[in-house]
Amino acid sequence: MEKLEVKHLTHHFGFTEILHDINFTLKKGEVLSIVGPSGGGKTTLLHLCAGLLDVEEGSIYNSFQSSAFAFQEGRLLPWKNVIDNIAVGLLARGDKKSEALQKSEEIALKFGLEEDDFEKFPKDLSGGMKQRVNFARALVTKPSLLFLDEPFSALDIGLKRELYTHLLESCKEDNMSILFITHDLMEGIRLSDEILLLEADPGHIVKTFTYDTPKDKRDDTFVYEESAKILQDKEIIQTFELNTLELK
Repeated sequence: MEKLEVKHLTHHFGFTEILHDINFTLKKGEVLSIVGPSGGGKTTLLHLCAGLLDVEEGSIYNSFQSSAFAFQEGRLLPWKNVIDNIAVGLLARGDKKSEALQKSEEIALKFGLEEDDFEKFPKDLSGGMKQRVNFARALVTKPSLLFLDEPFSALDIGLKRELYTHLLESCKEDNMSILFITHDLMEGIRLSDEILLLEADPGHIVKTFTYDTPKDKRDDTFVYEESAKILQDKEIIQTFELNTLELK
């Protein structure tokens, strides 16, 4: 069984402890989100899990066969057009160019891009279009595990929902697992099997929220109701310092 297992993970930048004794397991087909305030170490944790940073203390065991990463910004290659940007991962793993381009065009259309967009370069794309390309590039390789670093934060609600749908379809069709970070509790509730609450200074897990309701059954009413519940949780209130926002 493919899984990502994090045990007793601690990390420092210089003399500052960023993460302390992190423990969790992400299994095949699951979606796990990490929520918490800014500066709590969420991105550092994601980068460690993705192998973008070296593990100092503790361990990360990753048995997933393949992975991909979608960042908050598109991070597209400015000298390549839309299709060539999407095809980067396919070509890097050795796919034939003709097959890579065909797969890239197919997924570009699936993600709402038009044929007229195929030859455009990143400088000619809106922020929303860049994120469509970003997600298409990450998913075209059909990774076993997808890492997401707040890729929805700057998008309008319509595009967010569209990308949510594509992600959940990929999870269902390909049994893909997702590890993502977000500030948006509603987003975590809509997409996750499990939410880890990360408190800052240093980042450590203070609570886990589990959701068993099938994701295709989580309509707006479900998300709003669960959001109202979670906002009453004392750990959520303390971690996000919600009590300091009360009107006097």
